[in-house]
Amino acid sequence: LMFQSYALFPHMNVAANVAFGLRQQTGENRLSKAEITDRTRAALSLVRLEGFESRRPHQLSGGEQQRVALARAIVKRPKLLLLDEPLAALDRKLRESTQLELVRIQAETGITFVIVTHDQEEAMSLSDRLAVLHAGRAAQIGPPREIYENPQNAYVADFIGNVNLLSGKVTAITGDCTSVRCEELHCDLVVANVPGGIGPGDTLHVAVRPERVTVSASSPARGANVNVVQGRVRDVAYLGAHSRLTAEIAGGKLMTAVRLNPGGEPSALEPGAEVTLTFAAADCRGLAT
Repeated sequence: LMFQSYALFPHMNVAANVAFGLRQQTGENRLSKAEITDRTRAALSLVRLEGFESRRPHQLSGGEQQRVALARAIVKRPKLLLLDEPLAALDRKLRESTQLELVRIQAETGITFVIVTHDQEEAMSLSDRLAVLHAGRAAQIGPPREIYENPQNAYVADFIGNVNLLSGKVTAITGDCTSVRCEELHCDLVVANVPGGIGPGDTLHVAVRPERVTVSASSPARGANVNVVQGRVRDVAYLGAHSRLTAEIAGGKLMTAVRLNPGGEPSALEPGAEVTLTFAAADCRGLAT
Protein backbone atom coordinates (compact mmCIF):
# COMPACT_ATOMS: atom_id res chain seq x y z
CA LEU A 1 0.00 0.00 0.00
CA MET A 2 1.20 3.47 -0.90
CA PHE A 3 -0.44 5.99 1.44
CA GLN A 4 -1.88 9.33 0.36
CA SER A 5 0.26 11.10 2.97
CA TYR A 6 3.33 8.97 1.98
CA ALA A 7 3.94 8.18 5.72
CA LEU A 8 7.74 8.26 5.45
CA PHE A 9 9.70 7.72 8.68
CA PRO A 10 11.17 11.17 9.47
CA HIS A 11 14.08 9.79 11.54
CA MET A 12 15.28 7.52 8.70
CA ASN A 13 17.10 8.49 5.53
CA VAL A 14 15.84 7.56 2.07
CA ALA A 15 17.70 4.26 1.87
CA ALA A 16 16.45 3.15 5.30
CA ASN A 17 12.87 4.10 4.42
CA VAL A 18 12.96 2.07 1.22
CA ALA A 19 14.66 -0.93 2.87
CA PHE A 20 12.38 -0.97 5.93
CA GLY A 21 9.99 -3.64 4.64
CA LEU A 22 12.82 -5.89 3.51
CA ARG A 23 14.45 -5.72 6.93
CA GLN A 24 11.23 -6.90 8.60
CA GLN A 25 11.22 -10.18 6.69
CA THR A 26 12.04 -13.18 8.84
CA GLY A 27 12.51 -16.92 8.52
CA GLU A 28 12.94 -18.28 5.01
CA ASN A 29 12.08 -14.87 3.55
CA ARG A 30 14.92 -13.14 5.39
CA LEU A 31 17.40 -11.37 3.13
CA SER A 32 21.10 -10.73 3.60
CA LYS A 33 22.40 -7.18 4.00
CA ALA A 34 23.88 -7.36 0.50
CA GLU A 35 20.55 -8.41 -1.01
CA ILE A 36 18.73 -5.63 0.84
CA THR A 37 21.28 -3.08 -0.39
CA ASP A 38 21.03 -4.31 -4.00
CA ARG A 39 17.24 -4.29 -4.05
CA THR A 40 17.10 -0.87 -2.40
CA ARG A 41 19.47 0.58 -5.02
CA ALA A 42 17.45 -1.03 -7.82
CA ALA A 43 14.19 0.45 -6.46
CA LEU A 44 15.72 3.93 -6.13
CA SER A 45 17.10 3.65 -9.65
CA LEU A 46 13.65 2.71 -10.93
CA VAL A 47 12.15 5.88 -9.45
CA ARG A 48 15.21 7.92 -10.51
CA LEU A 49 16.46 8.82 -7.03
CA GLU A 50 20.06 7.60 -7.27
CA GLY A 51 22.26 9.70 -4.98
CA PHE A 52 19.42 10.51 -2.56
CA GLU A 53 20.12 7.59 -0.20
CA SER A 54 21.43 9.72 2.70
CA ARG A 55 18.77 12.45 2.64
CA ARG A 56 15.99 12.69 5.20
CA PRO A 57 12.32 13.19 4.19
CA HIS A 58 12.33 16.87 5.25
CA GLN A 59 15.16 17.50 2.74
CA LEU A 60 13.02 16.27 -0.16
CA SER A 61 10.42 17.98 -2.32
CA GLY A 62 6.87 16.64 -2.45
CA GLY A 63 7.56 14.82 -5.70
CA GLU A 64 10.73 13.24 -4.31
CA GLN A 65 8.89 12.07 -1.19
CA GLN A 66 6.24 10.56 -3.41
CA ARG A 67 8.88 8.57 -5.30
CA VAL A 68 10.49 7.35 -2.07
CA ALA A 69 7.11 6.06 -0.91
CA LEU A 70 6.64 4.34 -4.25
CA ALA A 71 10.11 2.76 -4.08
CA ARG A 72 9.37 1.51 -0.54
CA ALA A 73 6.22 -0.18 -1.84
CA ILE A 74 7.67 -1.79 -4.97
CA VAL A 75 10.93 -2.97 -3.36
CA LYS A 76 8.91 -5.79 -1.78
CA ARG A 77 7.97 -6.95 -5.31
CA PRO A 78 4.24 -7.29 -4.60
CA LYS A 79 1.77 -8.77 -7.07
CA LEU A 80 -0.68 -5.98 -6.32
CA LEU A 81 0.02 -2.37 -5.33
CA LEU A 82 -2.76 -0.19 -3.90
CA LEU A 83 -2.22 3.57 -4.32
CA ASP A 84 -4.46 5.94 -2.36
CA GLU A 85 -4.61 9.35 -4.09
CA PRO A 86 -0.85 9.08 -4.80
CA LEU A 87 -0.53 12.42 -6.61
CA ALA A 88 -2.95 14.56 -4.59
CA ALA A 89 -0.19 16.49 -2.79
CA LEU A 90 1.64 17.52 -5.96
CA ASP A 91 1.16 20.67 -8.02
CA ARG A 92 -0.37 20.32 -11.48
CA LYS A 93 2.81 20.23 -13.60
CA LEU A 94 4.57 17.82 -11.28
CA ARG A 95 1.45 15.68 -11.10
CA GLU A 96 1.31 15.39 -14.89
CA SER A 97 4.98 14.39 -15.20
CA THR A 98 4.63 11.90 -12.33
CA GLN A 99 1.66 10.29 -14.08
CA LEU A 100 4.01 9.35 -16.94
CA GLU A 101 6.52 8.00 -14.42
CA LEU A 102 3.89 5.80 -12.80
CA VAL A 103 2.90 4.37 -16.17
CA ARG A 104 6.57 3.67 -16.98
CA ILE A 105 7.25 2.01 -13.61
CA GLN A 106 4.14 -0.15 -13.88
CA ALA A 107 5.19 -1.32 -17.34
CA GLU A 108 8.75 -2.10 -16.18
CA THR A 109 7.75 -3.96 -13.01
CA GLY A 110 4.63 -5.72 -14.27
CA ILE A 111 2.93 -5.07 -10.92
CA THR A 112 -0.82 -4.54 -11.04
CA PHE A 113 -1.59 -1.01 -9.83
CA VAL A 114 -4.99 -0.23 -8.31
CA ILE A 115 -5.25 3.56 -7.97
CA VAL A 116 -7.97 5.51 -6.16
CA THR A 117 -8.36 9.10 -7.36
CA HIS A 118 -11.01 11.82 -7.60
CA ASP A 119 -9.20 13.45 -10.54
CA GLN A 120 -10.99 12.30 -13.69
CA GLU A 121 -8.18 13.30 -16.07
CA GLU A 122 -5.65 11.51 -13.88
CA ALA A 123 -7.81 8.38 -13.87
CA MET A 124 -8.08 8.36 -17.66
CA SER A 125 -4.37 9.06 -18.29
CA LEU A 126 -3.15 6.37 -15.87
CA SER A 127 -5.53 3.50 -16.40
CA ASP A 128 -5.90 0.60 -18.78
CA ARG A 129 -9.23 -0.15 -17.11
CA LEU A 130 -11.38 2.35 -15.27
CA ALA A 131 -14.15 1.81 -12.71
CA VAL A 132 -16.50 4.67 -11.82
CA LEU A 133 -17.88 4.13 -8.32
CA HIS A 134 -21.18 5.60 -7.17
CA ALA A 135 -22.88 4.96 -3.82
CA GLY A 136 -20.67 1.95 -3.19
CA ARG A 137 -21.33 0.31 -6.57
CA ALA A 138 -19.48 0.23 -9.87
CA ALA A 139 -21.57 2.45 -12.16
CA GLN A 140 -19.46 1.43 -15.18
CA ILE A 141 -16.21 -0.44 -15.83
CA GLY A 142 -14.19 -0.34 -19.04
CA PRO A 143 -11.31 1.26 -20.94
CA PRO A 144 -11.07 5.05 -20.44
CA ARG A 145 -12.09 5.84 -24.04
CA GLU A 146 -15.20 3.67 -23.75
CA ILE A 147 -16.20 5.27 -20.44
CA TYR A 148 -15.80 8.78 -21.88
CA GLU A 149 -17.31 8.20 -25.32
CA ASN A 150 -20.04 5.73 -24.35
CA PRO A 151 -21.25 6.39 -20.78
CA GLN A 152 -23.99 4.00 -19.71
CA ASN A 153 -25.89 6.47 -17.55
CA ALA A 154 -26.18 10.17 -16.75
CA TYR A 155 -24.05 9.89 -13.60
CA VAL A 156 -21.04 8.51 -15.50
CA ALA A 157 -21.49 11.02 -18.34
CA ASP A 158 -21.56 13.91 -15.87
CA PHE A 159 -18.76 12.60 -13.60
CA ILE A 160 -16.16 11.81 -16.27
CA GLY A 161 -15.24 15.02 -18.06
CA ASN A 162 -17.56 17.94 -18.82
CA VAL A 163 -20.88 17.38 -20.52
CA ASN A 164 -24.06 19.14 -21.57
CA LEU A 165 -26.96 17.08 -20.19
CA LEU A 166 -30.32 17.69 -21.82
CA SER A 167 -33.61 15.84 -21.51
CA GLY A 168 -36.71 15.36 -23.58
CA LYS A 169 -39.27 12.94 -24.98
CA VAL A 170 -38.79 10.73 -28.01
CA THR A 171 -41.14 11.81 -30.79
CA ALA A 172 -40.00 9.61 -33.68
CA ILE A 173 -37.41 7.07 -34.76
CA THR A 174 -36.24 7.26 -38.38
CA GLY A 175 -33.53 4.84 -39.47
CA ASP A 176 -30.48 5.29 -37.25
CA CYS A 177 -31.66 8.58 -35.78
CA THR A 178 -34.10 9.39 -33.00
CA SER A 179 -35.98 12.69 -32.71
CA VAL A 180 -36.24 14.07 -29.19
CA ARG A 181 -38.40 17.04 -28.21
CA CYS A 182 -36.24 19.08 -25.80
CA GLU A 183 -38.38 21.61 -23.95
CA GLU A 184 -35.25 23.05 -22.26
CA LEU A 185 -34.00 24.26 -25.65
CA HIS A 186 -37.44 24.76 -27.20
CA CYS A 187 -36.47 22.60 -30.18
CA ASP A 188 -36.22 19.05 -31.51
CA LEU A 189 -32.89 17.23 -31.32
CA VAL A 190 -31.64 14.46 -33.57
CA VAL A 191 -29.78 11.75 -31.65
CA ALA A 192 -27.91 8.88 -33.31
CA ASN A 193 -26.70 6.90 -30.28
CA VAL A 194 -29.75 5.70 -28.34
CA PRO A 195 -29.97 2.61 -26.09
CA GLY A 196 -32.12 -0.29 -27.20
CA GLY A 197 -35.72 -0.54 -26.10
CA ILE A 198 -36.38 3.20 -26.37
CA GLY A 199 -39.54 4.17 -28.27
CA PRO A 200 -41.81 7.17 -28.95
CA GLY A 201 -43.08 8.76 -25.74
CA ASP A 202 -40.13 7.64 -23.65
CA THR A 203 -38.10 10.20 -21.71
CA LEU A 204 -34.43 10.39 -22.65
CA HIS A 205 -31.32 12.15 -21.39
CA VAL A 206 -29.09 13.51 -24.16
CA ALA A 207 -25.38 13.98 -23.41
CA VAL A 208 -23.20 16.20 -25.62
CA ARG A 209 -19.52 16.83 -24.85
CA PRO A 210 -18.51 20.54 -25.02
CA GLU A 211 -15.69 19.86 -27.50
CA ARG A 212 -18.27 18.46 -29.94
CA VAL A 213 -20.25 21.72 -29.95
CA THR A 214 -19.29 24.26 -32.63
CA VAL A 215 -19.97 27.93 -31.89
CA SER A 216 -20.33 30.52 -34.62
CA ALA A 217 -21.38 34.15 -34.81
CA SER A 218 -23.11 33.40 -38.12
CA SER A 219 -26.05 31.12 -38.85
CA PRO A 220 -24.72 28.18 -40.89
CA ALA A 221 -27.03 26.23 -43.14
CA ARG A 222 -28.45 23.21 -41.36
CA GLY A 223 -27.10 19.94 -42.71
CA ALA A 224 -28.52 16.45 -42.41
CA ASN A 225 -28.56 15.11 -38.86
CA VAL A 226 -27.08 18.30 -37.42
CA ASN A 227 -28.63 20.05 -34.41
CA VAL A 228 -28.73 23.86 -34.50
CA VAL A 229 -29.46 25.99 -31.42
CA GLN A 230 -29.47 29.77 -31.04
CA GLY A 231 -28.10 31.42 -27.92
CA ARG A 232 -26.26 34.33 -26.37
CA VAL A 233 -22.74 34.17 -24.92
CA ARG A 234 -22.90 34.43 -21.15
CA ASP A 235 -19.21 34.09 -20.30
CA VAL A 236 -15.89 33.03 -21.83
CA ALA A 237 -13.05 31.47 -19.83
CA TYR A 238 -9.69 31.88 -21.55
CA LEU A 239 -7.54 28.78 -20.84
CA GLY A 240 -4.58 29.37 -23.12
CA ALA A 241 -4.76 26.99 -26.06
CA HIS A 242 -8.53 26.88 -25.83
CA SER A 243 -11.48 28.74 -24.33
CA ARG A 244 -14.55 27.42 -22.54
CA LEU A 245 -17.65 29.29 -23.66
CA THR A 246 -21.02 29.21 -21.93
CA ALA A 247 -24.10 30.24 -23.90
CA GLU A 248 -27.62 30.84 -22.60
CA ILE A 249 -30.34 29.30 -24.72
CA ALA A 250 -33.97 30.46 -24.81
CA GLY A 251 -35.58 29.55 -21.52
CA GLY A 252 -32.38 30.02 -19.51
CA LYS A 253 -30.74 26.65 -20.22
CA LEU A 254 -26.93 26.91 -20.33
CA MET A 255 -24.75 25.03 -22.81
CA THR A 256 -20.96 24.83 -22.76
CA ALA A 257 -18.61 24.60 -25.73
CA VAL A 258 -14.83 24.30 -25.97
CA ARG A 259 -13.02 25.90 -28.91
CA LEU A 260 -9.40 26.36 -29.89
CA ASN A 261 -8.22 29.93 -29.64
CA PRO A 262 -7.36 31.45 -33.01
CA GLY A 263 -3.96 33.04 -33.47
CA GLY A 264 -3.60 36.78 -33.93
CA GLU A 265 -6.71 38.81 -33.17
CA PRO A 266 -8.90 38.01 -30.14
CA SER A 267 -12.07 36.04 -30.77
CA ALA A 268 -15.19 38.04 -31.60
CA LEU A 269 -17.26 35.72 -29.39
CA GLU A 270 -17.49 37.86 -26.30
CA PRO A 271 -20.18 37.95 -23.57
CA GLY A 272 -23.45 39.26 -24.97
CA ALA A 273 -22.78 38.10 -28.55
CA GLU A 274 -25.53 36.23 -30.40
CA VAL A 275 -24.24 32.81 -31.47
CA THR A 276 -25.30 29.62 -33.16
CA LEU A 277 -24.38 26.29 -31.58
CA THR A 278 -24.26 23.21 -33.78
CA PHE A 279 -23.58 19.57 -32.92
CA ALA A 280 -24.03 16.43 -34.96
CA ALA A 281 -26.49 13.68 -34.13
CA ALA A 282 -23.56 11.25 -34.01
CA ASP A 283 -22.04 13.29 -31.16
CA CYS A 284 -25.17 12.99 -29.02
CA ARG A 285 -25.45 10.10 -26.59
CA GLY A 286 -28.94 9.07 -25.53
CA LEU A 287 -29.20 7.80 -21.95
CA ALA A 288 -32.26 6.14 -20.47
CA THR A 289 -33.68 7.90 -17.40
